[in-house]
Amino acid sequence: MDGPRIAVLIPCLNEEATVGNVVRNFQSALPKAAIYVFDNDSTDKTAQIASQNEATVQVVGLKGKGNVVRRLFADIDADIYVMADGDDTYDADSVTALIDCLREERHDMVVAVRRHEKKAAYRTGHLWGNWLLTTFLSRLFGRSCRDILSGYRVFSRRFVKSFPVLSAGFDIETELTVHALELKMSVGEIETPYKERPQGSASKLSTYKDGFRILRTMLVLFSSERPFAFFGGLGVVLAMTGLMLGIPVVSEFMATGMVPRFPTAILATGLMILAALSGVTGLVLDNVTRGRREMKLLAYLRLAGPK
Repeated sequence: MDGPRIAVLIPCLNEEATVGNVVRNFQSALPKAAIYVFDNDSTDKTAQIASQNEATVQVVGLKGKGNVVRRLFADIDADIYVMADGDDTYDADSVTALIDCLREERHDMVVAVRRHEKKAAYRTGHLWGNWLLTTFLSRLFGRSCRDILSGYRVFSRRFVKSFPVLSAGFDIETELTVHALELKMSVGEIETPYKERPQGSASKLSTYKDGFRILRTMLVLFSSERPFAFFGGLGVVLAMTGLMLGIPVVSEFMATGMVPRFPTAILATGLMILAALSGVTGLVLDNVTRGRREMKLLAYLRLAGPK
């Protein structure tokens, strides 16, 4: 009996200094796997070098890693998907351990938790930013994660084909994690070495710009996936603020029959109305989200688990 069809998916943007080495490393680690390089409209020789190393190259003209992931998940048909960035910072030799974890423990996603052994491999801002975002997401969705921004992951077929990619940029890793958490998929994590970038390779990630974008994505996903908690919490804050402003006004009216702070009374009334609307919005959107989640779950259940 033949083994599972394994596809290695490598998103690249101007990685001519590293893509050849990445392709060769995965060819050595997984001789029977199909290697695909998805070139995000590079302006250097990334696509040419990948082709010379016998990888299948597809060009994605729409900029952004999320747009690349959307194409590679849609276009490639396999039983097991390996995704790794083309910057040669991830350890290709760890891929067999990741795949074994996926198959033996019946996971739908296995995340390579980066173990930065050299200080140069990880900028301090990225290290703290990753920790903050990972902790924040774990608290929001109630399940522990160790490295939500890792670009080295292994997926089952049913994960890939049930995942509606919405993100366009580097926030795609956050969306991948939320998809697994919301459908209560089985997720594994394995520590792997994380190397510094080779000379001639530059990071496309902006510490602050992409950090705020990822944080915004997490809040948007939380409001869409847990709308009652999000809008209900907002309603409670508005109601508490309205009560703090309104109680003194009501007390004074009860004592004197006058409302000397009329603007405050209007503000307190408006906040209470907004609080009620926020709560109702949360209830309505919660029902909509539940229906959408059931559709994704049905798409997930139509396919068999890891072979």
